[in-house]
Amino acid sequence: MMNTMTTDELTIAIAVPLEAEFVGLIRAVDPAITVLYDPDLLPPERFPADHAGDPDFERTPEQEERYWAMLNRAQVLYGFPNESPAGLARIAGSNPHLQWIHAMAAGAGGAVKASGLDTETLQKFRVTTSAGVHALPLAEFSTFGILNGFKRSAEMAQDQAAKFWPELRTPTKLVNGSKLVITGLGEIGMETARIARALGMRVSGTKRNVEEIDGLENVTGNDGLPGLLADADAVVNTLPGTPYTEKLFNRDIFSAMQRGTVFVNVGRGTVVDEEALLEALDNGQVSYACLDVFAVEPLPQDSPLWSHPRVLVSPHTSALSSAENRLIAERFCSNLRTFLAGGELPHLVDPVHFY
Repeated sequence: MMNTMTTDELTIAIAVPLEAEFVGLIRAVDPAITVLYDPDLLPPERFPADHAGDPDFERTPEQEERYWAMLNRAQVLYGFPNESPAGLARIAGSNPHLQWIHAMAAGAGGAVKASGLDTETLQKFRVTTSAGVHALPLAEFSTFGILNGFKRSAEMAQDQAAKFWPELRTPTKLVNGSKLVITGLGEIGMETARIARALGMRVSGTKRNVEEIDGLENVTGNDGLPGLLADADAVVNTLPGTPYTEKLFNRDIFSAMQRGTVFVNVGRGTVVDEEALLEALDNGQVSYACLDVFAVEPLPQDSPLWSHPRVLVSPHTSALSSAENRLIAERFCSNLRTFLAGGELPHLVDPVHFY
């Protein structure tokens, strides 16, 4: 349990681009807190929720000094400095009274790991993620991927481009009554399950801490995944990239799927062996793949995934929505109230395993 923080000693610094109206939401949590915000020191957003901002933005030496002086005054940061692992590493060394950083990403563990900070240093302050903020857009995208696969949108697009009207009509797959397996029944997975069930799908999935979940047919650990896949019509991966999930979807797992399975990945690209996925696509085990994440990003130009006729490539943007900055600010405000009350912050990054 954290000690209760008195508001007259709490300073929050906004380290990433954020609209003034959402800074106002943070200030309104408690009038006694100090919120440091200087938009002149932050790069302009190129699109909604552009947390890194314009890469061509450069601070003058005087602005750079002011930016770091502002961050070093705060006990709490909204965003990683410069939205980068290097910025996190620098602030960890320069701000001795840092207590908490709220990250913009749901999967901020990768950036924390990339900072190179040791476990002892990382245990001096907390890092929370924006997990959950992206659950609905990711769940909607996952549903879009399932529907694309079941309704043969890739084939129809090819026929349309060729102005080809087939003589024999090919039926599409019915979503209602089909079986979906979700790897990772966290907030994204559960939101995906909610929408899938509304469409009449039967849903099972995997969870690190196995437990019965109301409305789901079967919940297992990852070791039970082959059994779940044997009669699944679609699979959605939401798992983060960790040493325990790396290439979880390998040749053996794809071989465990029934022919024609639709595969969607909104977790992390490292969870999938892409060579094995391509083999599964080519041999018909996987009928369609809707991919928002890849082992290497941006996806290399020579990747066969770009041109595969039954693959949709999304440039890791499916979590984005015009409401993101508001949703993250609201999540931060909720966390801030918990922090001020001395409660346990949700969605903490594990300083050892980085998830």
